[in-house]
Amino acid sequence: MTVARWGLGLTGLTLLLALVAGFLGALHPAGDSLAVFRAQVTALLALVAVLGLALGARRSGAVGLIAALAAGAPLLAAYQLPATPGALRLYQKNMLFRNDALPALVADIRAAVPDVVTLQEVSAPNWVVLADLADILPHQVMCPVSTVGGLAVLTRLPPVPGTETCAKGLAALQVQAPQGRIWLVSVHLSWPWPYGQAAHLAVVLPVIKALEGPVAIAGDFNMVPWSHALAEVRRAARVTAAGPVRGSFPEFGRLLTLPIDHVMAPGGGAVALRPHLGSDHLGLLADLTVWTAD
Repeated sequence: MTVARWGLGLTGLTLLLALVAGFLGALHPAGDSLAVFRAQVTALLALVAVLGLALGARRSGAVGLIAALAAGAPLLAAYQLPATPGALRLYQKNMLFRNDALPALVADIRAAVPDVVTLQEVSAPNWVVLADLADILPHQVMCPVSTVGGLAVLTRLPPVPGTETCAKGLAALQVQAPQGRIWLVSVHLSWPWPYGQAAHLAVVLPVIKALEGPVAIAGDFNMVPWSHALAEVRRAARVTAAGPVRGSFPEFGRLLTLPIDHVMAPGGGAVALRPHLGSDHLGLLADLTVWTAD
């Protein structure tokens, strides 16, 4: 019994330290890397804490359970709280550079009747999607800036001349909507620490911050919404995430489905999942509130 309690105590301490470190992304990007798995670490910590309590480790079990509840409650709320749809419909998709289901993807986009489509990993074989959608989304900007494919923004809304913008992992276009002008932005960030996401953000954030007026931004951010990195993006773009949180990258298994694709606008909005359609990412369909008078 003593050995079991000692093992559970060590496991609980390790999980608790990982959980706390996941809140320290502002100090080091490794914190955001740990934040990616906050939900899973929280669930494991709660399980270990309950087992510890059952074995008589009252103090450590109580601390672990309290920490798990404090960290887990906001996550549960983020996944479950209803959201209010707005007037701008945006379809977001990391296509996967080797997508073999392009006709199905085009059909799904057409069925959604979006005002805007944001795409990532637009490789040479995937360019056909842009042509196939040109009749309903005639205004397009394509930025071929990545080894796995570029980024694109497609829209039915008339563009403001001269506003096409390409940067590392970013494509943007300002359009004229009935309510006023709005920037449409597609983003694909690098993987988090120990990869180059922090350095990538240092390049992208000033570009986003310099966009004058309302912004609708979507993409594969390779980061969870409760991270410091995503807080920086929201702050730079002056936006709120469309909700509720949805797991969009299920390649690590059902219990490790990660919410790393996001859609954001000044007033937030409501988001729903779309199928894989040849990609390793699920799509997102969001009805966004850009102007608070909607």
